[in-house]
Amino acid sequence: MHQETYRIPTATKGLIMSEIQAQVLASTEEHIRPETLQLGAPKAGEVRVDIAACGVCHTDLHVIKGEVNFPRPAVLGHEVSGVVVDVGEDVEHVRPADRVVAAFIMPCGSCRHCAAGLEELCEVFFTRNRLNGTLLDGTTRVHRSDGTDVAMYSMAGHASQAIIPASAVFWLPDEISLQDAAILGCSMFTSYGSVVQVGRVAHGETVAVVAAGGIGLAITHLAAAAGASRIFVIDLDDAKLDLARELGATDVINSSQEDPLNVITTALGHGVDVVFEALGTQHTVGQAVSLVDDGGRVVLTGIAPPGHVLDTAIAHVVRRKVQILGSYGAKISTAMPAVIELAAQGKIELGTLITDRFSFDQTDRAYLALNDRKIRGRGVIEINPALQ
Repeated sequence: MHQETYRIPTATKGLIMSEIQAQVLASTEEHIRPETLQLGAPKAGEVRVDIAACGVCHTDLHVIKGEVNFPRPAVLGHEVSGVVVDVGEDVEHVRPADRVVAAFIMPCGSCRHCAAGLEELCEVFFTRNRLNGTLLDGTTRVHRSDGTDVAMYSMAGHASQAIIPASAVFWLPDEISLQDAAILGCSMFTSYGSVVQVGRVAHGETVAVVAAGGIGLAITHLAAAAGASRIFVIDLDDAKLDLARELGATDVINSSQEDPLNVITTALGHGVDVVFEALGTQHTVGQAVSLVDDGGRVVLTGIAPPGHVLDTAIAHVVRRKVQILGSYGAKISTAMPAVIELAAQGKIELGTLITDRFSFDQTDRAYLALNDRKIRGRGVIEINPALQ
């Protein structure tokens, strides 16, 4: 790493602490509990936000289940919308009372990857936040009343307020509901990276989506917006497949009843131009590679638990010139404005993708429902329903 290139922010309003309500992952127990915590003031380059809503994402579930190592106690939640309360020095693009949405990746802007335009690979963010649970300066803004540090997963959005690096905060037009906008910062943002920035889906191309969870459904919706001529969505759940049709799928395949390869090759005479894998298992990745046409692209978007490795026929990949591409998030500075504009223009329907809504005190229940595959599309926790 080249951390010396990143300027550590200095405090702008002292060390004033405010009391917040939060949902805390406190121990190895796989449950989230409410607590009253202390939140520090924003430093230079940071924004304090009243949280309106937070998306329910499988990545948080991996942390809850211990499949991803992360410090505890912690406040999770990385897909948020809200209203700006105050800002630190050097923040000019948003101001108090602005409606905003935040991306889950919070780039430093100065590490070698950010300098090369690969903000989604920011080394400072991954090392300090994803490994150590802090913001970009190496410290957390969240504490218990006795001074105990509480780790932050991204901005720690399971709370009434959050401190967010300004690089991840974007102004939101009035046309978009704050209660719906939360999913722009991970679900739609990640899917935009897969469909547009990595998959490069062109008008008229054919697409397959393996796994119709929150990300797979968002990929389906964006592939339709990109003008894909045929979109095959594959899952085991008929309810999710029905929703995929509402979001733009032309063909749905229940893989417990039909062979996806046979269905696609019968329909097209060959594989599809681009396949998106949105679950992250050896089986679904292998299936994705089998469905792509010669010279096509396979975009891996699903986050796999530890121990899952790529297992596919090397000769097939080489001889058929198959491109296997990883996609994590997106380039924040271009992807977030793009998905916000799509939502403002009505080209993506956030309200259709959001199928399950939970109150703030139902945060733990939301992740139990996600674990039990009871959330049909994307779930949202309405932390402050008064913020619209």
